Amino acid sequence: MSLSASERARYSRHLALGELGVAGQEKLKAAKVLVIGAGGLGSPSILYLTAAGVGTLGIVDSDKVDVSNLHRQVLFETQDVGKYKAGTARGRMLALNPDIDIVAHQVELCAANVSDIFSNYNIVLDGTDRFGTRYLVNDACVILRKPLVSAAIHRFEGQAFTYVPDGGPCYRCLFPEPPADGLVPNCAEAGVLGVLPGVLGSIQATEAIKLIVGVGQPLTGRLLAYDALEMSFSEFRFQRRPDCAVCGEHPTIKVPQDLPSFCSSDVLAAIRRLSARELQVKLVRQQDPIALIDVREPHEFTAGHLPNAINIPLGELQHRVGELPAQAQLVFICRSGARSLTAAGIAARAGIITVAHLEGGLLAWASAVDPSLTIASP
Repeated sequence: MSLSASERARYSRHLALGELGVAGQEKLKAAKVLVIGAGGLGSPSILYLTAAGVGTLGIVDSDKVDVSNLHRQVLFETQDVGKYKAGTARGRMLALNPDIDIVAHQVELCAANVSDIFSNYNIVLDGTDRFGTRYLVNDACVILRKPLVSAAIHRFEGQAFTYVPDGGPCYRCLFPEPPADGLVPNCAEAGVLGVLPGVLGSIQATEAIKLIVGVGQPLTGRLLAYDALEMSFSEFRFQRRPDCAVCGEHPTIKVPQDLPSFCSSDVLAAIRRLSARELQVKLVRQQDPIALIDVREPHEFTAGHLPNAINIPLGELQHRVGELPAQAQLVFICRSGARSLTAAGIAARAGIITVAHLEGGLLAWASAVDPSLTIASP
């Protein structure tokens, strides 16, 4: 995969980097990278991987461009509304770099096609906003031994981590069980800062380039969290779980499989959403016993929490449901409301009837009730 004269000119700034150089650029030219989702996260990662000279770039997306996408999905223009994302992105990227191969997979990823699609690529980037797809991609990468760079965004926050075969840990080591469909608000419901996916998608592209070239330290065993409002990065280290269903010592998931739907009207109806003011009134009146379950990580809880709150991190809740206080209304709490809503869904599916969560999380509590509360980043 030697470089032509035109490629040497195009990538001259890469060639000037001792850590990359001609050998590294040739590795990029030989690489085959698959990006799942041409949305907010996929847009910057696709742009930068194309510009960087990744030889073959696959794009999986079955959706069409909507006008509401345009504030964050910078691959597209107003004239693209109504067009399929994968094909449109392919044309745009070939205009940026005609020397590479762009493959548009205009399909919905599922267990039936994931192995065939993944078999043609060396590295996978996951930029999907659907939990079912996120778990499918993780499981397929572990089973097929493909490195995975995963990212997620919510309102003003984002997270990223990297999985590599044999080393782990994987996404299920962090979150063993998926939340119920419909319980975690998507971008349309919760909103998202338009530039947020630009930061996380660029991090994904960076991780992919590092893996291809073999430089630096990847985000393996480290969850990188970004808070746009505080303009801060934090890091949470985690290890492979021996009991992980897909990468553990005795895996129970041995072939990629679609997740069953956990969404039901009974589950949704069982969860009450409390504002900060409503929760404050309930705590003051004490008419009914209330148990506050804080599902943040221990370091977040230690930095600051509501009085009498019990700390059970979300990743442990599925296996600790039996520890939840009986004869009390459970109110789940987290930083911004996403994790607590997921936790409430887990409790509701376990048959607990009186379940609620603090909408907007402790950020809403600090804004409406107690601005002195210390809230740590994830």
